[in-house]
Amino acid sequence: MENRIEEGLEVLKEYLDKKQYVKMREWMSELNVADIAVMIEELEEEEMLKVFRILPKDMAADIFSYLPIEVEQYIITSLSEREAARIIDNLMADDAADFLEEMPANIVKKLLINASPETRRDINHLLRYPEDSAGSIMTVEFVDLKESQTVTQAIERIRKLGVDSETINICYVLDNQRKLKGTIALRYLLLTNPDNKIGDIMHENVISIHTLMDQEEVARQFQKYDFTAMPVVDNEERLVGIITVDDVVDILQEEATEDIEKMAAIVPSDKPYMKTGVFEIWKKRIPWLLFLMISATFTGKIIASFEEALSVYVVLTTFIPMLMDTGGNAGGQASVTIIRGLSLKEIEFSDYLKVLWKEMRVAVLCGLTLAAANFLKLMFIDRVSLMVSAVVCLTLVIAVFLAKVVGSMLPMAAKKLGFDPAVMASPFITTIVDALSLLVYFRIATLLLGI
Repeated sequence: MENRIEEGLEVLKEYLDKKQYVKMREWMSELNVADIAVMIEELEEEEMLKVFRILPKDMAADIFSYLPIEVEQYIITSLSEREAARIIDNLMADDAADFLEEMPANIVKKLLINASPETRRDINHLLRYPEDSAGSIMTVEFVDLKESQTVTQAIERIRKLGVDSETINICYVLDNQRKLKGTIALRYLLLTNPDNKIGDIMHENVISIHTLMDQEEVARQFQKYDFTAMPVVDNEERLVGIITVDDVVDILQEEATEDIEKMAAIVPSDKPYMKTGVFEIWKKRIPWLLFLMISATFTGKIIASFEEALSVYVVLTTFIPMLMDTGGNAGGQASVTIIRGLSLKEIEFSDYLKVLWKEMRVAVLCGLTLAAANFLKLMFIDRVSLMVSAVVCLTLVIAVFLAKVVGSMLPMAAKKLGFDPAVMASPFITTIVDALSLLVYFRIATLLLGI
């Protein structure tokens, strides 16, 4: 694929250099719009504008929707108001709304003034919904039918509206109040009797999405039902838009990226790494680093409070990193597993006792296995005393046990309190478990070694 893009880019630049714009337009009309968007990203800014001025307006709009937001902003602000409005008019309403949300208010105002009344209505309709809700990502371009229409009339309507619709594979049957009554597949329309009434052959058991449903839940609904498109209804069950599977792919990528960043103690960002400035990255990372650094001072205080004991048994200091790392790793394993389960709705807060019981048993097995392996190492490789080995191994069992319990329960508690469970991931868990491991370690050393 990369070779194809590189070869295409060379051809595109050659057409531009030789000013063979007619040939370039004909050549580009045979290419995939997503591939053209990748090529355009590699062009100089002036060349980008030339391409957009030469392309047919509907094709230019399709390519525009595939470009990164910063490229979109440059192009739309560099074109004349009429040219920019032409692109906005030919974008799908959901793509136009997503783009305008990222633009400065004064530019949005100019674009909407020059856009068609239908475009303004559709965009304003989408912009009023909360961010990351079904209403904010849906498109209002769909084919609607009436129960009283015949199959022949329905096909004529599809021919009329289909060009500007997001999809025509599924059509939606509405009553006079625009309430959703059923759906019908285009394939079925083509194969059935032309005189049949839509109301007699439509599928009435419709699964729909509410406008205020969170986009993550929307993705789960698509995963559950394996649909390529789903209708979006308001409080009165009126059809206001549809969401298609290409939107869901974007949602899944966005949500996964957000969870990964939170689990790594980074404030989520919607910009690609290579497009994000150093200062902006610093702002995203420093809050959690400061918090975790301050939290980690507790472990330092714990070590300082047992300084006298450590001076007697200096060998105990050697095993502090191993105990802290093992506890942190054990807690991280539990937290990631539970966070993933909560995200996929495989685990609910009501399951906390089952989760706790399972993680306790896993912790005992893991702790005993690690302690046994460590005991052999301590006795035959490190050659420390039996009592020191007992202190380290017993601490290891308890530290792993506490880590698994904390790592599994904190994400569930966060979910119950309305926070994102991903916040309670490895860095946060590790800080807590480190402190607990040290407290256990020094307490056991005090009891068994008499220090």
